[in-house]
Amino acid sequence: MSVRKILQWPDRRLRTAADKVAEITEDVRGIWDDMIDTMDAMPGVGLAAPQIGVMLQLAVVDASEGRNRRIRMANPEVLDASAILNTHEEASPCLPGVSAPVKRPRGVTVRYMDETGTVTRRDFVGLEATSVQHQIDHLAGRMYFDRLSKMRRDMLIKRSAKLKG
Repeated sequence: MSVRKILQWPDRRLRTAADKVAEITEDVRGIWDDMIDTMDAMPGVGLAAPQIGVMLQLAVVDASEGRNRRIRMANPEVLDASAILNTHEEASPCLPGVSAPVKRPRGVTVRYMDETGTVTRRDFVGLEATSVQHQIDHLAGRMYFDRLSKMRRDMLIKRSAKLKG
C-alpha cells in the first residue's frame, strides 16, 4: 500500500467522468488500499479515484470518529435523497487551502458494488452522506465548488492559487 499523489486543480482529469468498474479484482482492491492510505495521510473523510489520477468509479469514505469504518465503493449511485438539506464545510486536496459551506441532502440511499463484488444498497446520513455525495461528484467530473455561485467559485479558486504562490 502507498500514499498516492493528489491531482491539483485545474488538471483536466478532475473534469472527466470516470469509467465504470466491471468487476472487483486484486488490482481494484489495491487501488482502494492506496486510496485509504492517501485519505489517511490528508485531512479528509473520503477520496475518489480520479483525485489520484485513476479514472475508475472507485471511492472510499470513512467519516467515523475512530477512522475505523472504511467504506469501499465501486460505481456508487444515489437512488434517493432526503428533502432536508445540511450544510457542511467542504474542501478538496485538489484545491488546497480553501473550503466553502455546501448544502447537500442530509441523507442519501446509495447503490454500489462493495469489496466482495456484491451490489449493495445503503443509507448514509450526516457527514457520511455529504462525503459520499462529494465523492460521487468527483466520479462525474464535478468539484464541490461547482455547487457555489460563480462569484464564490471564482474567489475560492483565486484564493487557492494565491496560497500556492
